[in-house]
Amino acid sequence: MTALEAYELTTKGGATDFARVIAACESFGPYCLIGGLAVNCYVDPVYTLDADIVVISPNLPGLSDHLLKEGFKVEHHPHSVNLQAPGSELRIQFTTDERYQAFPARSRDAEILGVRTKVACLEDVAHGKLWAYSDPQRRLSKRKKDELDLIRLAEAYPELKSFYPKELLDQLAAG
Repeated sequence: MTALEAYELTTKGGATDFARVIAACESFGPYCLIGGLAVNCYVDPVYTLDADIVVISPNLPGLSDHLLKEGFKVEHHPHSVNLQAPGSELRIQFTTDERYQAFPARSRDAEILGVRTKVACLEDVAHGKLWAYSDPQRRLSKRKKDELDLIRLAEAYPELKSFYPKELLDQLAAG
């Protein structure tokens, strides 16, 4: 069984849902993948059930309406629009945080779950993870995952440490 087949099986169709969402993103203008799946493009992958995406703000309402018509459940939250296909374990989150709006312009092409996808550049992925890690409102378990992603990125790309906070630099130095 391939990694893609295993992911499809364990997420109950998540790889297929991901492909559908990316196809829709392609037709609605600039976008890019951020978050854990984007981190996986730069370092050894870890398993995640989330696909975090940034779409240029004016395009998001049309995209979410389109995906609603395609059968996805759509929920609007203060800082995101979340989608999930019925029965699927894959959680799609479109961030509405304005800090991410410049990311699509600097994105690069990569293959994720068998799909050609726009992925935020390395520095943007790290900055996005730093923002999430620094958010005191975020659940501790999520912040710890962000911390681990930041450590993994810095081990592979030491130049990223130039904008890391002291507490992460101390951990990296001790490790």
